[in-house]
Amino acid sequence: MEKHITQNGIKYELKGEQYYPMLEISEQEKHKIGKYGLLHRDYIKQHKRGIYITLLTEGKINAYLHEIDVQANEMTETIVANLARERGIDEELKASDAIKWVAEMNNIKASAEEIVLREVVYV
Repeated sequence: MEKHITQNGIKYELKGEQYYPMLEISEQEKHKIGKYGLLHRDYIKQHKRGIYITLLTEGKINAYLHEIDVQANEMTETIVANLARERGIDEELKASDAIKWVAEMNNIKASAEEIVLREVVYV
């Protein structure tokens, strides 16, 4: 009996008297996943199990979560900039009343994050 055979595009190796498939895991993209990507992963893992399993088995989970994270971060930055401009929160206020500037920016960031969580992360 041959040590290695190939059938239907799958390589098999002889171990003892039986052939076992030699399965290979393809190289996946390795991106660092941030806060929003991790939150989305936990959400789809609990509430959208089919999507999670499909992405995991196809080796696309890391790239998908990275894209969600990038999208959420960009959206947060855009919303913060727009809200700060609309409310008149600028460098002049920062120089004249730092406490008020910090309070306003924290409020804006919290609002932006809430929007992003609702529209990007938990969908």
